[in-house]
Amino acid sequence: MTDTPLSEMSFEQAMKELEAVVDQLERGDVALDESITLYERGAALKKRCEDELKRAEEKVAAITLDGEGNPTGTTPVESL
Repeated sequence: MTDTPLSEMSFEQAMKELEAVVDQLERGDVALDESITLYERGAALKKRCEDELKRAEEKVAAITLDGEGNPTGTTPVESL
């Protein structure tokens, strides 16, 4: 686990750490207390990844296209 606060992690950083947490839990070679800590960290990392994906999806949904399918700008997400 890294000491980087979740709020400062990129999607890629959070996903990489989440994969490491899952690997450790699947191996089953950690003590119960550590497993609980890893599970809690994994849950927080999963939420961070979900939040970042949602934010990215909202940005993509806000892109407007012209008649030929070319991006012309973005529409504020609030108006969607």
